[in-house]
Formats: sequence, C-alpha cells, structure tokens
Amino acid sequence: MLRIILVRPGACDFIDQGRIQGTLDMPLNEHGTNEVAQLIAELTGREIETVYASTCEPTHATAEAIADALDVKLKSLRHMQNLNHGLWQGMLIDEVKRKQPTVYRQWQEQPASVCPPDGETLAEAADRVDHAVDKILKRHREGVIALVVPEPLATLVKSRLVKAGLGDLWQAATGHGCWEALEVEPQNVASGR
Repeated sequence: MLRIILVRPGACDFIDQGRIQGTLDMPLNEHGTNEVAQLIAELTGREIETVYASTCEPTHATAEAIADALDVKLKSLRHMQNLNHGLWQGMLIDEVKRKQPTVYRQWQEQPASVCPPDGETLAEAADRVDHAVDKILKRHREGVIALVVPEPLATLVKSRLVKAGLGDLWQAATGHGCWEALEVEPQNVASGR
C-alpha cells in the first residue's frame, strides 16, 4: 500500500488577506514560514521517501524545506500548478461573492459547472492532476511519499486519489500549512478518466 502525505503549503500574503491566488506566484510570508517549520516538526519520523511538489513559489519553498529537513529527494511536477482562476486571481473571495453572487454560489454547490473568466474548468485541471498522479503511481506502489500542492488543487488531488467529494472549494482555498495522510492502493486508482 502507498501512503501519500498530502501537504498544503505555508501561507503567502494573498492567502492571509483572503484573496484568490490561483496561479499567481507569491513567496511565503512570515506566517507561512512558521507553518512550514511546524509541518517539518509534524512530518519528521513519518518515513517519507520522496517529496513531490508543484512548481509555484510557496509550494516549492515548502517542499524544499521539508525535503532538506528530512534529507530526501525533491521532485518537481510541472502539471500540478494550481487551478487557473483567470480574472478572479488577486480578488478577495468576498469581492467575488458580492459582485457575482450567482457564480459564487454555483462554485460552492457545483464547482464542475463553473469556469472563472479567462480561467480553467475543474475538468481541465483534473486532466493535469490525472497525468501527474499516474506518473507518481507508476513509480511508487508502496511506501510513503509527500505531495505538496496548493488549494484548491489539493482538494481535487484528494478527490481523485480516494474518490472523495470536492465540498466547498471556497472553504478549501483557505487551507494552508497542514497535511493529511491518504492510503492509496495504486491499482485501484483509475485516474478518473
């Protein structure tokens, strides 16, 4: 059995301000750096063999710190950049709620039916996730690996790996500096395709 430690990176200023980060690259802030130190303390001794991460700055910085502290390999995943929120990127979540209440509610209740203006759909992001997850599962059939991915993409990854529901992706977007362990039987993960 493969155990995947799904890690949400430490915070950056947009996260702390309640803004939609999407694919915008921002460094970890002081709060995020402190979260990474706490993550390292919690993940020490969990027998992680490899750390995989998307290439965005806060995610890569989080993964690099974890890999260095645990003295394991870090591998970048090009196809795991965060969900592209298009014109919503940089906006306050409350601003989207106020300006586009119908779309905001639809994103809460049926996120697969919404495409942010000039952004990407969940189906497009899921194709990228499936490609990256397939590669990881071909390399690892058992053991423990860490996968550092920002929200809401982390929720999408989890839903693909363990067939969990997406829930409220607005709420998921506030998740950072935390982790969870997923038990995965690689032969049972059918990429969702």
